[in-house]
Amino acid sequence: MSVVREGEQTVAVETIERQSTTSTIRKPAPRYRVLLHNDDFNTMEHVVESLLKVVPSLTMPQAVDIMMQAHSAGVAVVIVCELEHAEFYCEGLQSQGLTSSIEPEE
Repeated sequence: MSVVREGEQTVAVETIERQSTTSTIRKPAPRYRVLLHNDDFNTMEHVVESLLKVVPSLTMPQAVDIMMQAHSAGVAVVIVCELEHAEFYCEGLQSQGLTSSIEPEE
């Protein structure tokens, strides 16, 4: 604390020092959709088996639902994940003869 005289008055001035802190804010990694596109040459059984083989976290009912969605709507979302995993799953589905792509999640 310091004392400053201004004219006839004495004023006490207190100096406050603030410590600067640095913090890191983590942003979640962008997520991507792995898409399965309908085709006219793979059997439904092959599509379900391929989904279960390439994406082990899927259950049989989920794989069947994805296959039916692709069959009826032309495209279905297989899984939403980080880019590296999405590329891995997409390439795995393509290696099974399926048509697959990825797109950013909105």
